[in-house]
Amino acid sequence: MYYIGIDLGTSAVKLLLVDDRGAVINEVSREYPLSFPHPGWSEQEPEDWWSAVLSAVPELVRDVDKSSVRAVGLGGQMHGLVALDREDRVIRPAILWNDGRTAREVDYLNNVVGRDRLSEYTANIAFAGFTAPKLLWIRENEPENFGKIAKIMLPKDYLVYKMTGVHATDYSDASGMLLLDVQHKRWSKEMLDICGLTEEQLPTLHESWESVGTLKAEVAEAFGLPENVKVCAGAGDNAAAAVGTGTVGEGSCNISLGTSGTVFISSEKFGVDPMNALHSFAHADGGYHLMGCMLSAASCNKWWLDDVSGDADYAAEQAKISPEKLGRGHVWFLPYLMGERSPINDTNARGTFTGLTMDTTHADMTQAVLEGVAFAIRDSFEVARALGINIERSNICGGGAKSPLWRKILANVLGIPLDMVATEQGPGYGGAILAMVADGVYPTVREACTKLVSVSSTTCPEPELTALYDERYKQFRQIYPAMKNLFPKIL
Repeated sequence: MYYIGIDLGTSAVKLLLVDDRGAVINEVSREYPLSFPHPGWSEQEPEDWWSAVLSAVPELVRDVDKSSVRAVGLGGQMHGLVALDREDRVIRPAILWNDGRTAREVDYLNNVVGRDRLSEYTANIAFAGFTAPKLLWIRENEPENFGKIAKIMLPKDYLVYKMTGVHATDYSDASGMLLLDVQHKRWSKEMLDICGLTEEQLPTLHESWESVGTLKAEVAEAFGLPENVKVCAGAGDNAAAAVGTGTVGEGSCNISLGTSGTVFISSEKFGVDPMNALHSFAHADGGYHLMGCMLSAASCNKWWLDDVSGDADYAAEQAKISPEKLGRGHVWFLPYLMGERSPINDTNARGTFTGLTMDTTHADMTQAVLEGVAFAIRDSFEVARALGINIERSNICGGGAKSPLWRKILANVLGIPLDMVATEQGPGYGGAILAMVADGVYPTVREACTKLVSVSSTTCPEPELTALYDERYKQFRQIYPAMKNLFPKIL
């Protein structure tokens, strides 16, 4: 039997075909455009996602017995607002997770409605990327579009709808909307009232592994698959990546070093960071998790090497960084290219290089970018440690995690071993695991992860280098507070 895992990312959709033993049989990806219509805005056309999937699935299943494909599971970029009218037509381009236009709405929610009330209603406070502030922005700036909204979808849920005709979402993805009562796994009436919405405008809620429908006849024909292929609710990309790396149950941790960067701490029990620096979300395994999210992680390296210096051979550029320079560099980088979420929640924050001198080299600046991202990830670790959470090791996934040098830097900045799993596809593999559970191959997500996920390599910290990075981190921590009041003045 075969299962399809779909990872709906920001720059591309990646599809995996996985057999019931967990082996990846085929993988296909399709890119699509990302639009920045104004500084700080980020949008995409949902139809581009669907066109990419329509194109990719036939290629994915080309060489297998198509009658043996049983189910589809998805992981997708979180928080994006897809608004549909009464005919289920997309009203406007989707406003994405890394869009920063909602500073005024975030300020209203956090400081007028109040952080305490938001935390009571949803277990979280407002961040610019969340869905609720986007809805308030549309209500204020595009009232005609707001009046047309019949259904509010998240990105991967739009694909589920296109496949099945069902408006559904899962608890992990819904947690990032600021509309869900996370503790009780139900829509928050108070938040719906604040945003001027009704529950009928929202999708139905499901656990991530639950089947919400089967392929529509025309979709099955386009895919070349049977109509009885199940489609499960899926999960937000970070929860799906956590499943794909076996980060389930109590106390597991996963770091995702993708376009964004996340620290994902799994728990069987609901809990809230009293300072709300970490998000409190539902997990795709039926439990909960705390998560810190930085908006620009591996994308910082891509920006620096592709767009600024034009040296797109990442491995070659990293090879120029001499080992003796690690922990001893003189350049610092703030990785806030799109503003920042965890833990500073500042849409005005910007990226900076600090400490440049006449003898600074390109390699010094590349090193500073890798270290700056690692230091920003440690910021979320420090919040978790302040809550009494002892993280002794972590899984790591995402495009940036393929770099041995970056893994070494991160392991020493955090002072813990980092495990790479044998299957590195993260959200796509997690989606395939969820599809297996939906089809009854495994009774629970946790049992499926135990059977299917294994560690292929571990990067351990080195005491001397860890001590050097501890000192550099203390210096890094002083840069943002020194710059904070300047950022709004230079926008």
